[in-house]
Formats: sequence, structure tokens, C-alpha cells
Amino acid sequence: MSSTSTIYDFSTLTGSIDAALHNWMSPGLVLTAELVLVGLIFLTFYALLGLFLVYLERKVCAVMQNRYGPNRVGPLGLLQTIADLIKLLMKELIPIRKADQFLFNLAPFIVIIASFMAIAATPFAKGLQAVDLNIGVFYVMAVSSLGVVGILLAGWSSNSKYSLIGAMRSGAQIVSYELSVGLSLLAIVVFSGTMQLSGIVESQADGWWIFKGHIPAFISFVIFLVASTAEINRGPFDLAEAESELTAGFHTEYSGIKFAFFFLAEYINMFIVAAIGATVFLGGWMPFHIGNWEAFNHVMDFIPSMVWFFLKTFFVVYLIMWFKWTFPRLRIDQLLTLEWKYLMPISLINIVVIAFIVLMGWHF
Repeated sequence: MSSTSTIYDFSTLTGSIDAALHNWMSPGLVLTAELVLVGLIFLTFYALLGLFLVYLERKVCAVMQNRYGPNRVGPLGLLQTIADLIKLLMKELIPIRKADQFLFNLAPFIVIIASFMAIAATPFAKGLQAVDLNIGVFYVMAVSSLGVVGILLAGWSSNSKYSLIGAMRSGAQIVSYELSVGLSLLAIVVFSGTMQLSGIVESQADGWWIFKGHIPAFISFVIFLVASTAEINRGPFDLAEAESELTAGFHTEYSGIKFAFFFLAEYINMFIVAAIGATVFLGGWMPFHIGNWEAFNHVMDFIPSMVWFFLKTFFVVYLIMWFKWTFPRLRIDQLLTLEWKYLMPISLINIVVIAFIVLMGWHF
């Protein structure tokens, strides 16, 4: 086991906070206080992360298009996204005539809540995650699937043909690509022998699964990247909000803070997808080790586990952004053909190969 597991273990910190609260309050109040504390931390993290990811995408896009990106508001344009947030908060919420008002208002909250529930299971470092379920992979897939309900409600309740077409496309896309995402994650579940995310990270103490799982693990990682990019409705799979065809797709009729919810949820979902990919395939908060290179491995151990987690996560985020600004948007028939004729069969064959490799004990 890597020494980083003991150097940067947040279990001691969280345990001491829990003990201090038990000294001051009754057990019922302690649970309430801890839930409120975790909720406030995630709300703050959610807001700051969303602002940073919008800024990061603008800069990545600018580099790929040989321009500067935000560079006026604040140093290096850092305050541009904050200015945009203030603008959205101050905008009028335009009522849509003949829309189903209850569902229309409920839809953005469903999308936001789904991403909140998914991020709760993410292990940021050893001992630092809101909930460590023994079915962590299954839980993340289940709650992340709830977001499509909000998208379908938004499209249907808006009383707009553009929104409805966008929502229908999104529903077909997410339901299709969820299968390949699930099978690619199942590949590592077979390798590690557990669905608990912290257990999957611990199983990579002697090497990340993308390396020690041979070629099938790498194939699973590539399929996960492509399918999860489609599942979060990002280019080149953003048919659900194709501006040239559908104005803005399922959120065409939304304005102000409600539009901001959809906009923010897309970026947080991108972070969640990248975090799960980094956790399952790239070792999560585990450091990079090379065989018996004791001196090198010892140096790697001293880099904080949270730094490792965010470095890997933002590497995957960069890959997803790279996809968007490199490839042209697919047609809806091309998008579904890619899943059902290519990714799905490859995933099924790959999972059989992985099961055989594990059965024979051929992985490292």
C-alpha cells in the first residue's frame, strides 16, 4: 500500500469534526448539522467549479482557434464568468404563455439535483467523500440518469416545437449511450472485484487499471470517453441543443437563473464524468508509481492525494473539451449509428475478453 494513503488521510480530520459535534449536540442534531455542513461545502464547490470550468473552456477553445479568449474583465479575464453570472441573475424570468408552469419551473431543479447526487459519491482523496457506498458505481450511474427526466420535462412543458425536438433527441441519445458507459465501467468492476469507488481506487495502489488492465482496459477508457461525452450532450454530440437547427434546443424558452441552472449543470456533469473516469481508470487520488523505482515512487507519494485527483480529472476534462472544438457535429442518425453499430458491440466483446483475462489471472 502506498504511503500516500497514510500521509494524506482525511479520515482523521472528518472523524475529529464528528467527535467534536457529538460533544456539543445530541445524535439527531449532529446528523442534521453534518448534512447542512456537507451541503454548504458542495454548494460553494459547485458554484466555484462551474465558474472556473466556463472560463477554462473559453481559454481552451481560444487556444485551439488561435485567439486570446476572455482577457478584459479582471486579470487574464478571470472575472468574465462572474460578470456573466451577475448578468444572468439580474435578467428577467420571462413567463411562457401556455407552458405547463409547474413542470417548466421544476425541470432545471431536477437537472441540478441529479448532478448534486452524483458528485456526492466522488472520492476526492482518501477519507474525503460525502458518501462511500458499496455500490458506488451503480449509484452514480443511477442518479446521473435522472438528469434526462429534467431535460424531457423542460422540452415538453415549454410548449415549443424546438424545445420538444431537442428533448426527444436528448432522451434517445442519453438512453442509448448509457449502455456503453455502463459496460465500460463494468469492465473495471470485473478487474477490481468491487463496485465501491474507494475500493476501486485502493485496488490501483500498485498500478492504474488503464495500464495493468492491458489493451481491453484502454479500449474501455476510450469508449467511456466517447459515450460519456455524448451522454452529457457536449459537442460533437450536442444535437439536443443544435443552434443551427433548434435555436437552443430543450432550454430555448428559459431565461435568467433557470437558464443558468441548465448551463451550470452541463459543466458540472462534465466534471463528474471526468472525475469518475479518473477514479475508475486512472487511479483516482493514487500517485503514479513505476515498478521498483523506490526513489521515484517515494517522491510521487509526497504529492497530496487531492492534487493527483484534480490533475487527472482536469486531464479528462481537457480531452472532452478537445473533442468539442475539434470534431464537427454529427447528424442524429450518425450519432445513434455510432452507438448501436460500433460502440455497443465493441463494449460487449470487450467485457467478455476482460472476464476471460480475469478468470485466467492474466492481468497484472
